[in-house]
This record gives sequence, structure tokens and C-alpha cells, in this order.
Amino acid sequence: MKKILVTGGNKGIGLAIVQKILETDVETFVYMGSRSIDRGEASKNNLLKQNSSFKERIEVLPLDVSNDHSVTEAFKIVDKKCREDGKKLYGIVNNAGVMMEDSALEDVLQVNVYGIYRVSNKFIPLMDEEKGRIVNITSAAGPSFVSTCSEKQRHFLVSSDISWESLESFMDKCIDLRKSGGDFSREGLGDGPCYGLSKAIANTLTLNMAKIYPKLKINACTPGFIETDMTRPMAKAWGKTPEEAGMKDPSFGTVAPVYLLFDDSVGHGDYYGSDALRSPIDRYRSPGTPPFTDKY
Repeated sequence: MKKILVTGGNKGIGLAIVQKILETDVETFVYMGSRSIDRGEASKNNLLKQNSSFKERIEVLPLDVSNDHSVTEAFKIVDKKCREDGKKLYGIVNNAGVMMEDSALEDVLQVNVYGIYRVSNKFIPLMDEEKGRIVNITSAAGPSFVSTCSEKQRHFLVSSDISWESLESFMDKCIDLRKSGGDFSREGLGDGPCYGLSKAIANTLTLNMAKIYPKLKINACTPGFIETDMTRPMAKAWGKTPEEAGMKDPSFGTVAPVYLLFDDSVGHGDYYGSDALRSPIDRYRSPGTPPFTDKY
């Protein structure tokens, strides 16, 4: 039985990933990470209405990735069950993410970057180091952001040699710059959109994690432009329906994550497009175009 933790698994892309995992491999068990137990249980019950065979293969796990105590308590639950049945954790899908106003950069980084770091560092000791996989759900906004940066900042954000301490220092500087009303473009950081910045850093963190844990298959991917609670306001602001804005159903967003979880040909320390093809992290690659083959 492959045990897989999906953060932010109670709605949107996360919920679609949970469902697709359960449908793809009957030998899987999913911990559905959810900040709210009630919302998590409601989502679980909706899944069971569609397929009652999932009943013994899914558990709602209270988990707020932005809170150290919550992550520790979630770890204790999973650790206890791994000890009881003698089975290790196979996979982690770091899906939880937020999109806020640029003024909320610190809050966005706490979820979109620190959340990946907290959960991964805490749960990796429970993983099967020979077979384990981690999938970080980032966004095409990351490479698009990097493409607007100066050469110096691009070099920093695409390097696998960057340590977590260096990333943390970089984030602190960005937060201070935002709080002081500084000019991100003068620092070589484009116009400083916090969502794109956070996803670019999450991709860099993925490279760092892959280097630290070479036996695990650790990769990042974009799910694509998906209709969720987070993206619907964008369509509304544009005066369009989600469909008119080009947003797709959450089920489409499962293609790359599920591929990275289960396919034998998956690489290590890479970023993939929504079409499950390897992509650059310093510029956007359109789905359906040839995969990226160079080194990062």
C-alpha cells in the first residue's frame, strides 16, 4: 500500500489530485491534508458518494502548512500509523497554496514556500528513501517571473547550489523591500508580484531539496491554469467567465502531479509543465511544445 500525503487536499486541485490518486492505483492510501476538519470530512464524504470503495483508503489529516505546531501534530498522527502497520510514506504532494495582494508577501511565502519546507522536512524521515517521491505544486507564474528578473537574480533562482539559508535570507530581503515600499525592478526582480515570486522560490527550493535527498524523486510542476476558488476572482476582474479566461477543470490539473508520483521514467530535481513534460524554470514553455532538455 502506497501512503501519500496531499496538502490542501480538501478542495480545488488538491481534491482532484486525491481523487485521481485513488482512481489510478488501488494500492494507495491518501492522507487528505486540510486546515479545517469539517471541510475535509465534507470533501471526503463527497468522494465516497462517487466511489464507496475509497472508504478504507482515505483519511482527513488536520494540517495547516503555515503553522509549525499543526505540522508537528499531523506528523505525530502519520508517524503513529506508520509504526503500527510497518509501512512507510510513499509520497508527499505539497499542493497547499495561496494567492493574495502583493502587500501580503510574507503571508504568501509562509504557505507557498515555507509550507513546502516545513512539511517536507518533517515528513521525509517517514518516507521510503529508495522509492519515495515528493511533488511540489508550483506554477507557470514562477518561470514567468524569473524571465523578468536581472541576470544576477535569474542565476540565483535557477541554481541548485543555493542553500535553504540563502533562500531564507533572500525572502527576508524581499519582505523588507515590500514593507519599505522599495522598487523591486531596481533590485532586478521585475515588478515584484508576490505570487510569481513565491512560486519561483518554490522551484529553487525543489532543486535544493533534490540535491540534499538524492535517493528520493523530488520534482515540481505546474497544474496549468485551473478554475479554483483562488483563480475565479481573476476571471471576474477581467469581465470573463472562467472558461472564457482559459481556465480548465481541476481534473486537468492532475496530469503532471500524478505522472510525477507514479511513472517510472520520472527524473529528479526537475520542473514539469501541465502536460507532464520537463520545462525550464526561467521562462514559460507552452504545453504541447518540445520538452526542455538542457541543464538548469
